[in-house]
Amino acid sequence: MNNSSQTDTPSIALVTGASSGIGRSAAIEIARRGSGVILTYRSRPEEADRTVEAIRELGGRARALRLDLADTTTIPAFVGEVIEALHSEWGADSLTALVNNGGFGGGRTFADMTEDAFDDYYRALFRGPYFLTKALLPLIADGGAILSVSSSSPRPGDTQEGYSAYAGMKAGLIVASRYLAKELGPRGIRVNTIAPGPTRTRIGDDAFARYPEIEQAMAARTALGRLGEPEDIGRVIAFLVSDDAAWITGEDVLVAGGYAL
Repeated sequence: MNNSSQTDTPSIALVTGASSGIGRSAAIEIARRGSGVILTYRSRPEEADRTVEAIRELGGRARALRLDLADTTTIPAFVGEVIEALHSEWGADSLTALVNNGGFGGGRTFADMTEDAFDDYYRALFRGPYFLTKALLPLIADGGAILSVSSSSPRPGDTQEGYSAYAGMKAGLIVASRYLAKELGPRGIRVNTIAPGPTRTRIGDDAFARYPEIEQAMAARTALGRLGEPEDIGRVIAFLVSDDAAWITGEDVLVAGGYAL
């Protein structure tokens, strides 16, 4: 990810939720393009270390830091850790990209929704990424990129029972990102979201592994005839935060293999 507008600035991306799935794939693909990576995990440090090792095997450099997105009181200390990692690992003062991927999936019907469960969705999927972005903004170099992982679920055609809260938070992230694209445009910072369709991850407590019939049903609704893989999404994330996507901002990019066409 060689940002030509930042020739004197090392290319370094921060990717949240990169201990597995889409986040891990994004971190590896970004590193494959030549960027350093700071990646976060919440509860599986050994999995985060696997991501770091995969990046090092490519000849890249990475650092893993713990972050609980749902607890915004931890963000100031986390920003301090990011600053330390930038200085000690790369001799740098800024990030060139932020990828907001961390969060959780799974559904709950409207009838069964509780205020506590609703707040869990809100804190992890919208409030956390929103205020993490705000806290890290002074570290993001002019001409950089912010990319948040949304979902195909807010779109017509992908309206499944039990996802009103999840899809609602993802929709909020999409709209907020479009407004940030306008506000941060004067600094040359691009802000986009990427909307994966059904993708084979550990979402919903490994639902795809435990219920293969779900995968079969979703593949049947997909034009390309299969479930998405984390690498399908990670490659597009790496593109969107690179200079190859320098003229794309304020967009929600659907990456779903033709799901629910």
